[in-house]
Amino acid sequence: MPNRKLVSFLYGLPWLLTFVIFWAFPLLYSFVIGFTDYRLLQRGYSWVGWGNYVALFHDPAFLSALKNTFIFVIGTIPATTVISLLLALMVNRRFRGRGLFRAGYFVPSITSMVVVALVFTHLFSRGGYVAMLAQMVGLTPPANGFLYDSGTALASIMAMDVWMAVGYYMLIFLAGLKSIPDELYEAAEINGASSLRQFVSITLPLLKPVTLFIIVINSIKSFQVFTEIFVMTRGKFDTSSAVYFVYEKGLTTRYDFGYASAAAYLLFVIIGLLSLAQFALFRQRKKLSW
Repeated sequence: MPNRKLVSFLYGLPWLLTFVIFWAFPLLYSFVIGFTDYRLLQRGYSWVGWGNYVALFHDPAFLSALKNTFIFVIGTIPATTVISLLLALMVNRRFRGRGLFRAGYFVPSITSMVVVALVFTHLFSRGGYVAMLAQMVGLTPPANGFLYDSGTALASIMAMDVWMAVGYYMLIFLAGLKSIPDELYEAAEINGASSLRQFVSITLPLLKPVTLFIIVINSIKSFQVFTEIFVMTRGKFDTSSAVYFVYEKGLTTRYDFGYASAAAYLLFVIIGLLSLAQFALFRQRKKLSW
């Protein structure tokens, strides 16, 4: 009878090889070349140490892309979290057609980002539907469209991202609401607590773990914004993000893999530090609430 440990290892070997070849090795290799001046179409490369990282902090293009990324994160996460919570509270009530509303709000989240970006590109274009709505309420839309104006391009992409993401986070909030025992609300109602008081004293505190989860994963996703920018503006009109900067430096005309890898790992560190800060902030608030 064959050794059970050997059989288990052989069963897991395909996954292990896939992980090492397509995940672990590229991650380690990109980390190493981040300390070199390696370029794809250049023979040989030399060790530059922290030179790429120092250059990033003096690169106006990277600093602008990083600024846009922070604006995107700060602008979308509060709106997405609040709207998705309100939608979850609404569809958590009993009414006819509730399942239809849940499905309708969730459908944008499972639609291809490229398809949604192309649709919104037409909506935000000159003479598009959004421009017509702006004129109807007395506003003057940009002459060349919302995506071809530095003052509105990034905000337009952010609005699309919020519209697309709220359905997914609504379902997560809805799962959290379903986990709250009905007895707590019944006891609060017997004691004369209003609906607002029940929401503040019961719903919000018990939704803290869910809220933390949503904020963290939404932050990570938002810091990696790329597809919508690539499809809608190609990083023009002050919409370049940190990930788009990595793509532009590493996979376009320069093929500067060393510099792009350094930028990617710098973004990785920023995301990790902010995620840890969010965990620490929620943990501190939990202690204060006790």
